[in-house]
Amino acid sequence: MTLALLTPDWFEDGLCAQTDPEVFFPEKGGSTKDAKQVCMACPIRVECLDYAVSHEERWGVWGGLSQRERRRLKAA
Repeated sequence: MTLALLTPDWFEDGLCAQTDPEVFFPEKGGSTKDAKQVCMACPIRVECLDYAVSHEERWGVWGGLSQRERRRLKAA
């Protein structure tokens, strides 16, 4: 199975596709600032965040929010 089969069609339009993936998956306690800056300029930020929340993504920055922030958003 290829990565293309696992990701939504819009995924390749994200600025994250042009950025080092490690930026979006910092070490525990690491900064998410750089990832969030990329996300805020991204044309598919809303779709990405919706995907992460609906699929309960547990790791990384998606749509400009960390896992903890997405959890809070979903609880609200």
